[in-house]
Amino acid sequence: MHDPFHAAIAQLAEDCGKVLLEHRLMVATAESCTAGMVAAALTSIAGSSDWFERGFVTYSNAAKSELLNVPAELIKAQGAVSEAVATAMVNGALLQSRAALAVSVTGIAGPAGGTPQKPVGTVCLAWGANTGWRRVATFHFKGDRHAVRSQSVVIALEGLLEAAAMVDIA
Repeated sequence: MHDPFHAAIAQLAEDCGKVLLEHRLMVATAESCTAGMVAAALTSIAGSSDWFERGFVTYSNAAKSELLNVPAELIKAQGAVSEAVATAMVNGALLQSRAALAVSVTGIAGPAGGTPQKPVGTVCLAWGANTGWRRVATFHFKGDRHAVRSQSVVIALEGLLEAAAMVDIA
């Protein structure tokens, strides 16, 4: 099976590694719908132990609360797929690690689980730094489960690359 995202993900992961190493930054991931795909892409790069600190796969709501301190009330009020939960996940990843940067992904990869308000392909991503800097965004990806997850990884890595290049960690 030809994966149109594979080359882009591999190049972005390599670029992230170079920038993270250059800036001496450690990174952590907090993933739900991508189930560790961002962490896997980053750690496929030789030498990633110099800049990859840890990854959290928090597929269930309970895992988000237990591992990342995402309040269950927030998940109930906003839904697991929300900018508020993505931000709480990135906050938790920074607090529960020694990383200077973190990225989080939560979404509906499909084929089921979508609603009229949050259709399949809705993915919220957040990026954060231990300086307090945060960025969060919602995307609506098209395609099957694999395409939604792969596009999420591409966006996660692009955002991480931008963050690593611009965030000045004291």
